[in-house]
Amino acid sequence: MPRALISVTDKSGVESFARALAELGFEIVSTGGTAKMLHELSIAVKEVSEVTGFPEMLDGRVKTLHPLVHGGLLGDRRNPDHLAQMSEAGIVGIDLLCVNLYAFEKTVSGNHDLEEAIESIDIGGPAMVRAGAKNWANVAVVVDPVDYDEVIGALKRGSIADMRLALAAKAFRHTAFYDSVVSRYLTGAAGEDALAERLTVGYRRSQSMRYGENPHQSAALYTDPLTPGGIARAKQLWGKELSYNNVLDSEGAWELVCDLPAGACAIIKHGNPCGAAIGSDAGESYRLARESDPISAFGGIAAFNGPLDGVTAEVMTEKGNFLEVVIATSISEEAQVVFKDRAGWGQAVRLLEAALSPTRSYLTVRAVRGGALVQDSDEDPSGEWRVVTKHEPSEDQMKALRLAWSVVPHVKSNAIVLCTPNRLLGVGAGQMNRVQSVRLALNQAGELSKGAALASDAFFPFPDSIEAASEAGIGCIVQPGGSKKDDEVVSAADRLCIPMVFTGVRHFRH
Repeated sequence: MPRALISVTDKSGVESFARALAELGFEIVSTGGTAKMLHELSIAVKEVSEVTGFPEMLDGRVKTLHPLVHGGLLGDRRNPDHLAQMSEAGIVGIDLLCVNLYAFEKTVSGNHDLEEAIESIDIGGPAMVRAGAKNWANVAVVVDPVDYDEVIGALKRGSIADMRLALAAKAFRHTAFYDSVVSRYLTGAAGEDALAERLTVGYRRSQSMRYGENPHQSAALYTDPLTPGGIARAKQLWGKELSYNNVLDSEGAWELVCDLPAGACAIIKHGNPCGAAIGSDAGESYRLARESDPISAFGGIAAFNGPLDGVTAEVMTEKGNFLEVVIATSISEEAQVVFKDRAGWGQAVRLLEAALSPTRSYLTVRAVRGGALVQDSDEDPSGEWRVVTKHEPSEDQMKALRLAWSVVPHVKSNAIVLCTPNRLLGVGAGQMNRVQSVRLALNQAGELSKGAALASDAFFPFPDSIEAASEAGIGCIVQPGGSKKDDEVVSAADRLCIPMVFTGVRHFRH
């Protein structure tokens, strides 16, 4: 009689799975709550303690850590010596192991203390999964309820041998992911540096994609179990499947609008902001943001720091407008109807609801061939600003500088943005020299440059950018400072009567 050991925290689907195994002639061995459930369902089951001769111990911490269990998982029945040793020790081979682990992730995602987290760390489960997966030639290891039907189908056809290696690989992914969550949690709890000597990062696939940045590239979206919020966890209410590039641009729009006041709107196109505004309501915010660059806004991504109602949707779907993705903290039923029914929009627009991203730092991972670059996310430390010119910015100028400084970290370097107190006017992005970014931003803003605030993501290496800004009538400037030529740059601003503020913080975005 083949033997199956079943011990699961997630009990979805396990009743039908166990019944099917019993009907196929499997002896079922189980532990604790799983055994109790199977008993109550009138499914024949043998307690692990009956196999080992020992009761569960230490509040359930020890129940499967026993040679009669692990010998059954690790014994290679193709090896005569193993078979002889198993026979001498009275070890029965386990042919199928069905295990999923204590819900550590769920515990640490809610209200909990360290002791509760520790008790949610599974020891016996990962040990069994790893043992069975190592011995995949003899043991089928099932860690995901999604696989139950396929496993039963293979067994009914007479053999599961062709599935065992793939199941073993999935089992090791399962335990590796689990351990990565535990190690990252404990690293934080201990106050250790997240950038430790070995980095463990576990992601869970949430969406497969038709292709990546280009049609010949494969892609998928994954979520980080320990990082809340963000586009990766957004709820799609309507529209076609998000593409790889949709997700990238949506992330850019959402992270920007989360740095702006409630009611603000941000529009992203090809990774850079082409509009941002703070209006009296969401509709005005969108209208002002779109005015920043109507050509680029067409087919872009719009995000709102707050809810989106039907009136705003009417404004957004006026003739000549179209957006790939619309994101808000909530989108009313009325707004959804407007988007769905408006000619030319229909299924083409994706509607997402997302939770505002917390301002606390998280690790960003960027692949390089052969490895990865890892750093903290770029959260502004909000240090003290320092006026470095003879002229002080006015109250309105300071508001415009604050808005510009909120936008500039979201623009590819070299980054220059121009703003009024309530809207983005022009963007210079991704240029190889800073003065060219200044010229691009000024050209986009045109006459609106007069009196506007200018923000630079990094210091000005020469006074040429200040002189170009002055010629266009820029009213004030904010920049990190830190150049060897700061004195020359400040002197140029003084000579041209442009108030300048140093933040002491750089916001490169490569």
